[in-house]
Amino acid sequence: MDRLKAFEVFASVVARGSFVRAAEALDTSPANVTRYINELEAHLGTRLLNRSSRKLSLTESGEILHERCRLILEEVAEAESQTSASTTRPRGRLRINVPVSFGILHLAPLWPKFMEKYPEVELDVVLADRVVDLVEEGFDLGIRISRGGSTSYSARKLATSRNIVCASPGYLLQRPPPKHPSDLAQHACLGYTYAQTADEWHFVDTAGNKHSVKVRYAMHTNNGDTARAAAIMGGGVIWQPTFLIGEDLRQKRLIELLPGYRMADIEVLAVYPSRRHLSAKVRLMVDFLAQSFAGETAPWDR
Repeated sequence: MDRLKAFEVFASVVARGSFVRAAEALDTSPANVTRYINELEAHLGTRLLNRSSRKLSLTESGEILHERCRLILEEVAEAESQTSASTTRPRGRLRINVPVSFGILHLAPLWPKFMEKYPEVELDVVLADRVVDLVEEGFDLGIRISRGGSTSYSARKLATSRNIVCASPGYLLQRPPPKHPSDLAQHACLGYTYAQTADEWHFVDTAGNKHSVKVRYAMHTNNGDTARAAAIMGGGVIWQPTFLIGEDLRQKRLIELLPGYRMADIEVLAVYPSRRHLSAKVRLMVDFLAQSFAGETAPWDR
């Protein structure tokens, strides 16, 4: 049995939830997929998948193996891509999707450095805060701001940013600062349209206890800079990442609230459809961005 191939088949079945769809993705027959899974289970002496007429589910052993398979396949693909990239000269168009605020503040200054280093690569940078389908819309690479990582694509973490609840000094002259997350229900809040938590804000205190509050929005916006500007002018309370409001906090244009409570950090990720056959220009850009943000503390939190 080709063990690496069996791992690949197993991972594909889990990812697609179907022997038939896995066979289509791997350009083989469902019978071959079934054979690989049966041989893998026989080799390991344990059942990996619970099969029913409608769906598949992982057994406990299957969950353990799936995580290990994912790591092994990523490491193999990484080694293949590095070997291929080392012998390929980067050239041609590189289409990148990036979030608006992060793209303007932290990525725009980096593009000229990359272009100078790799003059045969033509950058096509598209700014949008909505989550796009990289494959469907023809992007080679995307930058994502995420709390939970990427489940749809391969990803490499570039940096971390803290989320801070804050308001302007002028706003805080009109209303007393909240002392507990529940106090936020009495405040005017400014919401970000694409926030995963909608109108419920979640916190963890220094003892590890979780707190959540349903807030009242005075305004929604699909752009963080708009929420930031409204907050600076006294429009209400916001939570935003430090990559956007770090300088405002340092200059006291915004004041941090609820310092004893913390929101979950977010990650800045470089995401791409697959590690397999990753082009030299994509790999070089991901490495370039990772080096640009390298360090124990991100630039905006230093």
